[in-house]
Amino acid sequence: MEVTPVPEVGMTRILGLLEVLDDHGGREDIYRLARDLSYEFGDLLGVIKAAEILGLVDTPGGDVVLQPLGKQIIECDVNTKKSLLKRQVKAHSLFAHFIGFLKEKPERKASREEVVQEAGRVLPQEKPLSVFRTLVNWGRYTELFGYNRDDDAFYLDSEG
Repeated sequence: MEVTPVPEVGMTRILGLLEVLDDHGGREDIYRLARDLSYEFGDLLGVIKAAEILGLVDTPGGDVVLQPLGKQIIECDVNTKKSLLKRQVKAHSLFAHFIGFLKEKPERKASREEVVQEAGRVLPQEKPLSVFRTLVNWGRYTELFGYNRDDDAFYLDSEG
């Protein structure tokens, strides 16, 4: 399976985009959205791309459109939200790769350096530390992965 990158965007920014789109009737012109939110256009594109990868929005033409799953996520309780996002995250090749990577490790955990090295190996065109930060951010939010800085342990937080 080919591993594809995801933008380094925090999950809270993705969820914020969904809320704004819902407030705008579920559809908005990307340029108008950037202006209204005072976002740098490139930063907004990263958030939109991340939401699109997760199947939460679509981008026909110059618009960004809230998808039914995105609408469901902003309307549900926090545990359901995390569960739905976890399902989407696990389906992405990057996260699926690191689930497998950790399952092959003793105690299903690896050091930060091991994860960064593996990220550089599977995504040589990307910045490995950026990949690591995204794995930790999305993984923690969805309770898929955890990272303990004190023990330098990146681990499967649940059944994986």
